[in-house]
Amino acid sequence: MFFPAYNDAPSLPGLIDKTFAVLAEHVDDYEVIVVNDGSYDNTGEVLAALRQKHGPRLRVITHEANRGYGGALRTGFSSATKEYVFYTDGDGQYDVGEIPALLALMEPGVGLVNGYKLQRNDPWHRIWIGAVYNRFARFLFRIRLRDVDCDFRLIRRQLLEEIHLTSTSGTICVELVRKLELSPYRTVEVGVHHYPRLHGRSQFFRVRSLLKTLYQLIRLYVRVVLLHRWRG
Repeated sequence: MFFPAYNDAPSLPGLIDKTFAVLAEHVDDYEVIVVNDGSYDNTGEVLAALRQKHGPRLRVITHEANRGYGGALRTGFSSATKEYVFYTDGDGQYDVGEIPALLALMEPGVGLVNGYKLQRNDPWHRIWIGAVYNRFARFLFRIRLRDVDCDFRLIRRQLLEEIHLTSTSGTICVELVRKLELSPYRTVEVGVHHYPRLHGRSQFFRVRSLLKTLYQLIRLYVRVVLLHRWRG
């Protein structure tokens, strides 16, 4: 399991403590990784204290400078060593207590178990923008998954070793899902709960970030879809 974290100091203690409790009950062999993506709050100090508490099973990887959401995920994927890789965000909007529901669906032949939000608990403008982005990305990339931006995923690590991810922003979720759906393995979905953000604010739902994401989404389409067709 790993968590990308950017200025998530207030939410990390409860999140990490609950993660270890859930894993200890349901999994024999596990590791927990937090990728501190250039946080400028006291995330580093919080993680140092959690490392003291939980020992070597908690690994902390620190980016000295912020590499973006995609950069944090790529570090987490490349650092994971177990057969299956689960990740969700470090802001605590998803409940790690629902991980067993994903584990139950990871069967032979399944490559990705993806959550979908039963109800999005965000301000109305984020819900609206998220819905538009989700529909646009699914249409553009012909993605079958119903909720592209639900970052509550369990993935077979073998597939992560076979695909090459290049995105550095939130568009990595589209790239990841598109490439996993093209694999021989099946994708299954399960509904999960989504909770209000209690600390900080999202970096995604800002005009500059949205314009940058749209630009990167188009570039990703050219690289992943159009060039793939041309080469094929």
